Amino acid sequence: MAEAGNLKGRIEAILYVAGEPVARKDLAKALQVSESELKCVLNELRDEYDYNQRGFLLKQFGTQVQLATRPLYSEDVVRLLQPVQQQSLSQAAMETLAVVAYKQPVTRAEVEQIRGVKCDYSLQSLMAKGLIREVGRKDTIGRPILFGTTDEFLSHFGISGLEDLPPMPEAETTDDPANTENDEIIS
Repeated sequence: MAEAGNLKGRIEAILYVAGEPVARKDLAKALQVSESELKCVLNELRDEYDYNQRGFLLKQFGTQVQLATRPLYSEDVVRLLQPVQQQSLSQAAMETLAVVAYKQPVTRAEVEQIRGVKCDYSLQSLMAKGLIREVGRKDTIGRPILFGTTDEFLSHFGISGLEDLPPMPEAETTDDPANTENDEIIS
C-alpha cells in the first residue's frame, strides 16, 4: 500500500468529501486496508473526536460510517445557516415505522392488522424518506411485499443497529373506536 498521508487524515478526507454515509467495506477498499484495520482506526478517530469535543463526530451505524455535526454545536450552526426545518414524522407514520422496526420483515397487511388502520400512505411516506425499504416478497398467495428498515433509519434515530432499539412497549388493549381511525387521505 502506497500511503499518502496518515490513515486518519485519509479517512477524514474521504468522509468529508462524501458528505453522506459510506459503506465500511468501500472505505477499506479505497484506502487499501483491511476492514479490521479500518475499524480500529475509526474507533480511535471516534474517541479522539469525543474526547476533544470536536465540531463533528463519527457516526457508525449498520455497515456505514459518516462524519456528522456534533449536536452540542447545532444551535450555532442553525443561527448561521437558518435551514428550513425538516418535516417531522406524523403520528401515523411513527406508529407504522415502529411496527416495521420491531416486526420486520413485515407486509402491509400485517402492519395494518397490528395498527388497525390502513397505512398505504404512511408506508409510501416512510419509503420516500428512505427510512424503510422493500426487503423481498412473502412466500404466500399474492407474494406481498415485505418491508424492513434502512441504514437511514438507524442514522435518523442515532442507533448503530436494531439491537439498540428500546424494549417493545406493552400492548394497550382498548375498545376505543377512535383507535380504528383511517390514516389515508380520502379525496
